[in-house]
Amino acid sequence: MLDLLANPEVWIAFLTLTMLEIVLGIDNIVFISILTGRLPPHQQAPARYLGLGLAMFMRIGLLASLAWIMSLSADLFEILGHGVSGRDIILIGGGGFLLAKSTREMHNALEHQESDPTGAPVATFAGVLVQIGLIDIVFSLDSVITAVGLVDELPVMIAAIVVAVLVMMAAAGPVSRFIDDHPTLKMLALSFLLVIGLMLVAEGFNVEVPKGYVYFAMGFSLLVELLNIRTRRNPVKLRKTQLSDLMQLAD
Repeated sequence: MLDLLANPEVWIAFLTLTMLEIVLGIDNIVFISILTGRLPPHQQAPARYLGLGLAMFMRIGLLASLAWIMSLSADLFEILGHGVSGRDIILIGGGGFLLAKSTREMHNALEHQESDPTGAPVATFAGVLVQIGLIDIVFSLDSVITAVGLVDELPVMIAAIVVAVLVMMAAAGPVSRFIDDHPTLKMLALSFLLVIGLMLVAEGFNVEVPKGYVYFAMGFSLLVELLNIRTRRNPVKLRKTQLSDLMQLAD
């Protein structure tokens, strides 16, 4: 153990893996934030912490069964000449669940705004935890595969996952409040989850999706929406700027 702590390469691997785990966990935070937003206010924080804690223990458990993780890549059967592995089944099932859940949340959000603008929660604590647990299996699989590909030492992988989850726990509250305060941002987040679900299904069918382009589009959309939010906060300043620009054009 002391040899690991004294090895600079181990520290570099730990920091790299921690940052990647945090990045991979962003979509998990968004999904958890949207689900817990339908709970009563006093249940939202416990549900977020329990959901992220569940994700942490699930990832550690998967790491402890590395042989089983590796066996998921082996073909179980063939369909039309294409092999289907356990990993493919999990990705297709998880992606389909994410597509269905995101679509339903969009539908509920739009109907809820029209029929009941007070925003009364309609979910149950146990139901939210079950849904978080189901999607955590997919997100954890992606996270664990990344960890195994980067680091060889199990203690380093576990430490990186624990630190990443602690950071996500600290960020989950502010992210949830920000999404709740901005309905348009919630719809954008649900759109992101739809795209992620589609990517998971495509990967399950062995269709390579260039993630860089997808994440760039997501980041650009988020930047535009944040600018819109800032603009809506200062409508008077915006009108003065537009008026000044028109006067300059007239001159």
